[in-house]
Amino acid sequence: MRKIIVAGNWKMNKTNKEAVSFLSELKGLVGGINEVETVIGAPFTALSDAVKEVEGSNVKIAAQNMNPNESGAYTGEISPLMLKELGVEYVILGHSERREYYGENNEFINAKVKAALNHGLKPILCVGEKLEEREAGKTEDVVANHVQGGLDGITAEEMKNVVIAYEPVWAIGTGKTATPEQAELVHNFIRLLLIDLYGKEIGEGVTIQYGGSMKPDNAKELISQKNIDGGLIGGASLEAKSFSEIVKAAL
Repeated sequence: MRKIIVAGNWKMNKTNKEAVSFLSELKGLVGGINEVETVIGAPFTALSDAVKEVEGSNVKIAAQNMNPNESGAYTGEISPLMLKELGVEYVILGHSERREYYGENNEFINAKVKAALNHGLKPILCVGEKLEEREAGKTEDVVANHVQGGLDGITAEEMKNVVIAYEPVWAIGTGKTATPEQAELVHNFIRLLLIDLYGKEIGEGVTIQYGGSMKPDNAKELISQKNIDGGLIGGASLEAKSFSEIVKAAL
């Protein structure tokens, strides 16, 4: 059985106090749910208190980004050592907003994935096509490029700690959602690609999340697809009740 992971990506939202208040509420809503891994991607400023707030609960904390270097003259950056010492478990890497707004390429993202694994962090590697790429019939080419580029040099053993998040860029924050059938086609393509790269046992075991306007009212139908193993949630993760409903929909 693959691990079902529902992760919230708060992006540039929530102060430290707001984060702690949210997590206190969330623990009460999903506290008894152990069949689904519940993860919250908080801003750097909230990570320390977020980790403390969820200690002893079934909620895990993710960082939203990371520099691949351990230390050095990288103004404004955060290293894997810093995240690991705080008790962060996951880190979101290669998000389409990082690729689009900050020019991150596969090589840089791959360096981050390797650094995360080397420091005992679990990367959530984001992949996905833009609207014009989908309309041009390039979805599989783009997704394969992101998967292969992001995982270059990653061993089969290391893949046991890697999560893939398929995020069609055209469905992020737009209110548009890939139909369950559209999403499943791409998830199945990613699954077959992973099997080709790492063999059946490892490829079948990798959690592949769907990200792209997943909400309480469409989560169950999406997650019920054979190769959709949870979600990476943006807007619907900003309220504890709506996010908890997505977690429950994954049961």
